[in-house]
Amino acid sequence: MAFHEVDFPLPLSRRVSGGPERRTDIVALISGHEERNQLWADSRRRYDAGTGLRALDDIHTLVTFFEARRGRFHGFRFRDPADHKSCAPTVMPAATDQAIGIGDGATVAFQLARTYDSGTSDWTRTIAKPVSGSVLIALDGTPQASGFSVDDTTGIVTFDTAPAVGIAITAGFEFDVPVRFDTDRLDIDLDAFAAGSAPHVPLVEVRV
Repeated sequence: MAFHEVDFPLPLSRRVSGGPERRTDIVALISGHEERNQLWADSRRRYDAGTGLRALDDIHTLVTFFEARRGRFHGFRFRDPADHKSCAPTVMPAATDQAIGIGDGATVAFQLARTYDSGTSDWTRTIAKPVSGSVLIALDGTPQASGFSVDDTTGIVTFDTAPAVGIAITAGFEFDVPVRFDTDRLDIDLDAFAAGSAPHVPLVEVRV
């Protein structure tokens, strides 16, 4: 897949709309009950970046970025202002935020992940695009200053020495969402924009 390791302009992403979507089939039975079938194991994010445009220079920035990505062809990084950390958006990440594995004495590579839990249910999301330099690691609750490396393009943490059997491996981090434009055409009406109408600039998450 064609993917550019570049960030969507942060000043534009701070005012976007959107969030996660799932795909569920629902069949209504004669009895009034429902049968529900989850078609996607994982959610996918959709955003509208048009709401982030506030000035003519913002449009210029968007057009430049759109042309460099060749429209829908190349994916890129997007910072979701409501969900871009291993913790709440207003809290600083800590090395104990998210469990990413248990040592077995042999495995050295572990995938960054974020778990969303509510009540007795949870869902774990793979984090493939951590922000460079943001990843913190702890072993059994003890932060580690060295002894590991992070691939910022895959979210894989690799230890110099395999964590011992039973050691809890946790991480804290900031991350981006891999997305692409969901259109090959930017339809911007400057008269409408000047009157306060935001253009539609759809973005959709991609699997990497």
